[in-house]
Amino acid sequence: MGYPAPQPGYPTASAGYPQNNQAYPQQSSGYPSSQGYPNSAQGYPQSAQGYPSAQGYPQANQGYPQAQTGYPQASQGHQPSNHYQSYPSQHQPQSQSQQVYSISSNPMANIPKSKPTVVPANPFDPREDAAVLRKAMKGFGTDEKAIIQVLTRRSNEQRLRIAFEFKTLYGKDLVSDLKSETSGKFEDLLVALMTPLPQFYAKELHDATAGIGTDEDVLIEVMCTMSNHEIHVIKQSYTAMYGTLLEDDLRGDTSGNFKRLMTSLCMGNRSEDFHVDQEKAREDARSLLQAGELRLGTDESVFNAVLCSRSFPQLAAIFQEYHFLTGHDIDDAIKAEFSGDLEKALRAIVKVVRNKPLFFAERLHKSMKGLGTNDRQLIRIMVTRCEVDLGDISNMFHSKYGETLQSWIEGDCSGHYKKCLLGLLGLY
Repeated sequence: MGYPAPQPGYPTASAGYPQNNQAYPQQSSGYPSSQGYPNSAQGYPQSAQGYPSAQGYPQANQGYPQAQTGYPQASQGHQPSNHYQSYPSQHQPQSQSQQVYSISSNPMANIPKSKPTVVPANPFDPREDAAVLRKAMKGFGTDEKAIIQVLTRRSNEQRLRIAFEFKTLYGKDLVSDLKSETSGKFEDLLVALMTPLPQFYAKELHDATAGIGTDEDVLIEVMCTMSNHEIHVIKQSYTAMYGTLLEDDLRGDTSGNFKRLMTSLCMGNRSEDFHVDQEKAREDARSLLQAGELRLGTDESVFNAVLCSRSFPQLAAIFQEYHFLTGHDIDDAIKAEFSGDLEKALRAIVKVVRNKPLFFAERLHKSMKGLGTNDRQLIRIMVTRCEVDLGDISNMFHSKYGETLQSWIEGDCSGHYKKCLLGLLGLY
């Protein structure tokens, strides 16, 4: 036979390969014509160069992890989410990276669709957008309104295409130009918008563990909410960017049972079975009860094993059975049995299982309440959730706190930074 197994986008016969029926499959079976980009040995430019492959563009309501469940399901025939296909690891062969990206991030069919506030622009002309941004930054003064209206109305994938066209047309790096023309929190927000999501998450995790002290809140927010698929791609980006393993850095910067929990979550090995086994849920609920309230001290390993390996629908059933057995909520039991970072992480998993938008609404509220603003947390949630479920998060914020997310951003932020955040809510 003599030829490797065909991959999508393999060069056609016109590129110099002999065409015969035995050694090389016809186009209809070997490589779909709709994917368009050839996959040469050098490959298309990696994400560091800012141009994702054609396979990576999510549909309008697809994108990043869906609300409520947010973890992959590959067995029920849902359309796969290609959100991360743009960023293959630079240290992995193409065939391996394609295995990672074949996992779907879509939840069960009966879960309501989430409400993103930023969807891919259609029609979309990256060269025209590049020209608008160039004009906005050329000469004296900067047209911040034009910058905000372009970047907050395009998906992450489309922003990367604009950056690629910008460099092609003008020989300049778009991110560098944005940084030179803006400052402060507005600059930070624009740079976050222009960063591929896996690299953005990798940087947040790295900065949370680097230097003196650890920002456990960032570790909890990211590691307790990501799906298997997302964790694997973030790990690849982390190693490509920093030359170390995410697991090693997490273990080196945490301790005790919290370290064990982070290690378990870093495996990205949660069950993806949507079938709920009620009998198994009862067994797990009894195990949690015996490991916690019914003994002197707490067997943390049982909580770790159950909360890190069971699927989210199964965990929801386990929590119901626990309430049926004890008459009180699993969250109350965790508060009574645990403390510190481990308590916060376990309670975060419970919240994410039950209502992920509410979890992020509480995080947004915390970032803005009291004196001062945790701008990094505010930017991280607004940038990473706007293509997923920021509409749901905004609704939850209003229903829980009686005030709109918009009013809190307007009261806590100012200038072009405020306008850009409102743009991500679809309000500017």
